[in-house]
Amino acid sequence: MATASRKKTSVGFILGKSGAYAILILGLIGTLLPFFYIMVSSLKTTAELRQTPPDFFPKQATFEHYTTILTDEKIPIVQNLGNSIFVSLMRVVITLFTSSFAGYIFAKYHFKGKNLAFGVILIQIMIPFQVVMIPNYLLVVKLGLIDSLWALIIPSFIDAYGIFMMKQFIEAMPSELMDAARIDGASEFGIYSRIILPQMGPPLASLGIFTFMFTWNDYLWPLIVLTSPEKRTIPLLVVWFQTAHVSNQGLILAASILTLLPIFIVYIFLQRWIVDQATSSAFK
Repeated sequence: MATASRKKTSVGFILGKSGAYAILILGLIGTLLPFFYIMVSSLKTTAELRQTPPDFFPKQATFEHYTTILTDEKIPIVQNLGNSIFVSLMRVVITLFTSSFAGYIFAKYHFKGKNLAFGVILIQIMIPFQVVMIPNYLLVVKLGLIDSLWALIIPSFIDAYGIFMMKQFIEAMPSELMDAARIDGASEFGIYSRIILPQMGPPLASLGIFTFMFTWNDYLWPLIVLTSPEKRTIPLLVVWFQTAHVSNQGLILAASILTLLPIFIVYIFLQRWIVDQATSSAFK
């Protein structure tokens, strides 16, 4: 009886595990299939793209759409890519510093008005961007930053969600480490840079990739403050492609793939840290 019970348990465990893997595989296929179809379609000729019904794979793969985008002098895609990379990296660096430093202060320091100040930060998370869009625009005008890439960076120096996220993580760190560092003569900034930051790899990586993706895909704010074609970011270029080349789907697909590549590259390099962040959060 005991042997039969063990066999039933073992079979049930194997079936349950197989079912879980099957669901995960189906979810993975459903997630990646649209991106894979865009990629293979960007390698089709214009005639194949207009074919009805369409073939999934190209009969003869061609990179003519990519060549057109990268070599056309009227399409400053390299410069636009550089603009997006510059803005995204600057916002990531600034957000990680301000969020981690402010999170450290809110988590480990006690001062008058602390709860009120943190409450104001939490309220900012709940306010839609459309509400603060006009005040931000007036600020940029006063600073003389219209049609400047810095207009995309300066209004985002402080990230309310980033501060909240860092505070929650730092609060779990033992305060005894900081007290011991003070006894050894470490400065407050030294404690932050030598003790706090080295332990914050996973949450910093998670916040960094979220900030990078949000900045890279941002369309509305760059559309408002940028006017020159050479100052465009990638989302503006893709929308311009859809308007100017509505009859050439190959160019639109190729431009979309070029805009997605940096996000995939960033995620591939930082995915281990994101998994660690999710695991540590679950244990906490």
